[in-house]
Amino acid sequence: MSDTGTILIAILSKCGKAVLVSNVSLTVDFPLQKVVTRELKVLGSCAIRGEYEVVLNLLETRKISVDDQISAVVPLSEGAKWFNKLYRKEEELNKVILIP
Repeated sequence: MSDTGTILIAILSKCGKAVLVSNVSLTVDFPLQKVVTRELKVLGSCAIRGEYEVVLNLLETRKISVDDQISAVVPLSEGAKWFNKLYRKEEELNKVILIP
């Protein structure tokens, strides 16, 4: 496990939970004893499991719609402004699409 991962395990409270969302190597050293004795929960999460093609097809055939989730479509040059709006919760925004 990377130094960051080892630190993550070290700072979790007893019975805490960590979700690992990326990996940079196939194998890692892992502080298993700390996980077991402190009753930690360690979960892995993958951003994609091969479903993109299915979802894109559903969108293309209009079997599903995400229109109600898109709050704005704006030029990439306005990205900073919109990130600030999202951060400050200025409006009831869901998703903002930035177009290059």
